[in-house]
Amino acid sequence: MSASHQNACDDAVELLQVHNATLDTVISISGMTCGSCVSAIQSAVSQLPGILSFDISLNEDRGSFIHSAAIVTAKSIAQSIEDCGFDVEILSSNAQLRGPDLDDQDDEAIETTALSPSASACNVRRRQSSGHPQCNAMDEPSAFCRLKVSGMTCASCVGNIERSLSSRTGIHSVVVGLMNERADIKYDGSIYSENDIVAIVTDLGYPSTLVSQDELKEQVDLLVEGMTCASCVGIIERALRDKDGVISASIGLVTKRCRVEFQRDEVGVRDLIGVIEDAGHFKARLAPAETNVEDLKYQDEISKWRFVFLFSAVFTVPTMIFMFNPPSFNLSYRPELNNTSRLLTRGLDLRALVMWILSTIVLAVSGSPFYKSSYMALRHRTTNMDVLIMMATSISYVYSVVVIIVAMIKKSEVPDFFFDVPPTLITFISLGRWMEHIAKGKTSQALVDLLSLQAKEACLVELSLKGLVESERTIPLGLVQTEDILKVLPGDRIPVDGKVISGQSSVDESMLTGESLPVPKAADDVVLGGTLNQTGMLLIRSTHVGKDSTLSQIVRLVEGAQTSKAPIQFFADKIAARFVPSIIILAAVTWVTWMVLGMEIPGVIVGKQCSFGNNSHGDSMFNGTNSTIRIECAVENAFLYAVTVLAIACPCALGLATPTAVMVGTGVGAKRGILIKGGEPLETTHKVNYVVFDKTGTLTYGKPRVVLFQLVDALRSSFSPGVGRDLIVRRALAIVGSAESGSEHPLGQAIVDHAKEELRVSQLGEVSDFQAVPGCGLRCYVENLKFLFADSPQTTRLQPAKAHPLSEDLTEETKFEVLIGNREWMHRNHINVTSAINDNMEKNERLGQTVVLAAINGHLTAMIAIADTIRTEAPVAISSLKSLGITPVMLTGDNFRTAKAIAAQVGITSIFAQVLPSHKLQKVKDLQDGLGLGESDPAAKGNPVVAFVGDGLNDSPALAQANVGIAIGSGTNVALEAADIVLIKNDLQDVVAAIDLSRVTVRRIRLNFLWACIYNLIGLPIAAGVLEPAGVHLRPWMAAAAMALSSVTVVCSSLLLKRWRPPTGQLCVEADASNRRRVRVKASGHYSLQEAV
Repeated sequence: MSASHQNACDDAVELLQVHNATLDTVISISGMTCGSCVSAIQSAVSQLPGILSFDISLNEDRGSFIHSAAIVTAKSIAQSIEDCGFDVEILSSNAQLRGPDLDDQDDEAIETTALSPSASACNVRRRQSSGHPQCNAMDEPSAFCRLKVSGMTCASCVGNIERSLSSRTGIHSVVVGLMNERADIKYDGSIYSENDIVAIVTDLGYPSTLVSQDELKEQVDLLVEGMTCASCVGIIERALRDKDGVISASIGLVTKRCRVEFQRDEVGVRDLIGVIEDAGHFKARLAPAETNVEDLKYQDEISKWRFVFLFSAVFTVPTMIFMFNPPSFNLSYRPELNNTSRLLTRGLDLRALVMWILSTIVLAVSGSPFYKSSYMALRHRTTNMDVLIMMATSISYVYSVVVIIVAMIKKSEVPDFFFDVPPTLITFISLGRWMEHIAKGKTSQALVDLLSLQAKEACLVELSLKGLVESERTIPLGLVQTEDILKVLPGDRIPVDGKVISGQSSVDESMLTGESLPVPKAADDVVLGGTLNQTGMLLIRSTHVGKDSTLSQIVRLVEGAQTSKAPIQFFADKIAARFVPSIIILAAVTWVTWMVLGMEIPGVIVGKQCSFGNNSHGDSMFNGTNSTIRIECAVENAFLYAVTVLAIACPCALGLATPTAVMVGTGVGAKRGILIKGGEPLETTHKVNYVVFDKTGTLTYGKPRVVLFQLVDALRSSFSPGVGRDLIVRRALAIVGSAESGSEHPLGQAIVDHAKEELRVSQLGEVSDFQAVPGCGLRCYVENLKFLFADSPQTTRLQPAKAHPLSEDLTEETKFEVLIGNREWMHRNHINVTSAINDNMEKNERLGQTVVLAAINGHLTAMIAIADTIRTEAPVAISSLKSLGITPVMLTGDNFRTAKAIAAQVGITSIFAQVLPSHKLQKVKDLQDGLGLGESDPAAKGNPVVAFVGDGLNDSPALAQANVGIAIGSGTNVALEAADIVLIKNDLQDVVAAIDLSRVTVRRIRLNFLWACIYNLIGLPIAAGVLEPAGVHLRPWMAAAAMALSSVTVVCSSLLLKRWRPPTGQLCVEADASNRRRVRVKASGHYSLQEAV
């Protein structure tokens, strides 16, 4: 295409953009058979931005599309239809200009050829548009918004909106879609705001709302093959981020996954794959919905590098034997030996020829992966680790060939050569790659283990109306649906999440929750897919299948965590991006430096042997009389050091330092029920200064429980201690529990549950005439209690000191009037509450408990204390946090007295009480700003890092605001979604474990970085010959071995994280004695019936 023709096309495109061009595209569509086909195409096309209207003709096998030239192309429309399964061909695409000054004039067509990329014509009849207000729109500050427009009924509405907006100064372009009710508007951001645009369209009579950009965001995971080091990662990420419409891109070198967030109206998945493949020697494809275990094991890469290593090693071993040249293999020509039988020709002996052949074979076969990778990288003007390897081996090989040929031409002595460098370099590097991929496979072992838990099949059964199994069959797991009845035999893995409907067994959940002991399961208990059924047969009803199962969600979280990057990784990426070019420059400087030193200061190489090998010239060749020999040795020496620099440099260790540690750390946490959603929260958690706990459901169980049921003093003294008094307590509990069974109040339900638990029954007495007064209490009648005490002795034998309804014999007709409530309720019903009872109530209320009284047949009988009890592990967890130097804080909406009582039980001294759910976020922000606990708080200095632990819907804003959000696994889905860390086991000691895991992992990352930096900082100067005056120097094969060892060392260092164990066992010892006693009392979950205060 000529330059003038290209300019004409560019002018046409510019004119289309400035004047709001509308294209009328006709596309031939083959394969439509019915109205469903038409509907499928309509549905696909209507989702495209910039589509104004369209018409699909089934009879003519074609479609006509009116669309914006600036928003969507004819090719995009055709591709959208083709993706539906139809064959398409663009027949024509004609454009018409529509500007605000053309409303009353005939439209002037601009016909363009849009049939194929190879179109050779672009015939444009250009309209003179000088002075048009939109001609200089591109020079003005441009903004974009998308509106959802309601009330449009036809094309006239579309035209009305477009004309009205286009006539305004500062509106650059307007595209309105009738079918999708969208309007895309580009405008001058210095004149209008988004709300102004919405108001203008709404005033025209078309109610409009702003479409959030978040609705247009999409995220995709791609698998990328061909990455070898951190430089490759940086190349791809930069290429993606430079693409219009890409919001973010993150690549995991170890997982080979690339996660891209983009605006789907600006770029598509095919475009992203194209960007990756155009960036170098990479292949990209959509990541499968289910991760392939084989991809995580690196079997293909391991096999590849094993072959490369073994093949090159076969030829490298004899090369190294010749290189070291022991006496029995001394095949070199030596003039003093006067032996020319092994000299093939002047300048070439048998030793040189054999090493030449061996080096050529290794380069041709084992070197091909490095050369292909280097070629693709250089072709795209990028560099990677393989470029350094290619340069080192090529320079060594070419130099050796040249000096041999020159020696043969000159018929001189056999020169020193570097044929040993390519085989040894490739052998050691391929060995390092082989070992590195083996180690990488082990870093993803946790994810492999999780994936292997998934059952492949399920036993589907059908039940009769009587609940008996009528039939059963084995089906693939993918065919299981919700509400299916599945049979799980002992020793089988539970296929999906579900609820037990029949059977009893114990289930091993250690692989998901880290719980070491089997969990008993019976009817109505929840089971998780992937866990192991141990002892009995179970029938379960599936509740969550496929992607919704707990195992699938855990796998997705772990995958996401291992793909994301820790902030410290960006430092390594910056170094890796400049590493290879810097090494090439350093190698060139090294070569020049040693050339200058060798030529200008002969003493530098006096007494040195060329190439650190054998020569017979001694010192005489440096006396200035033989300048040719001095030049040859200087060149040889300079090449040797330059090649060694190229061989030893390794950005791989820097690139692997963080991702391998993050991968192992998150995997180890997942196996112990701690799900960390990425490298950033993993790194941030180690810096936490405050851990803020929500009270209800976090520090406590979130469910009221009876902590005290005691008879009043008057009744206690009526019976002597022993069996009689115990029976009275049980009768009182049965009557009160029966009365509360008619209540829906949480406190009433707590009393019912306590009664059933203590009496060990599933049914209580009958309730009649139930009356509840909000804020006070209840009144009712209870009867039919005799069956609860059929085996108990008659109370007449107990001889109470005073008459009481509880001492009467129970009959079928025995009926009790029951009052349960607060002091006010008792006063209203003329029940006397003595000062002693009132004092006892206040004592319990100071402990944060809710206290109610119970009266039977007009006699005050019992006092009941109810509280949301603290978790048994809470005191130990709080004490452990303090031992780590972290300040625990409690946040609650309860009154200060209740909050203080709960805080005292768990050992927290910093309390925020009476905090509304909407104010939790502000309290977290105050702590982050150093304002939360006062100026005297040492943790408030600097920028405190705050972790928030919660479980409820109203906790989600605080979880999102905190630097680290930690959600209890039993919490709401919203809380789990907003959190950075999820604790599956609902164990607060896992908060301590998560912080410790973060600290251990970050220490390991820093150690990896230290090793990688020290390796390069020390190795490069030695390779460049800085220590040559001290007699310390490296051969290229030594440098290659050190380079390979560096990457393997970093990966193996990360693998040591697998030895991590939660620190709770050690930290529990540090808990104070009172806390330990409290935990022991409440660990059983059983509260004894106390007889008196």
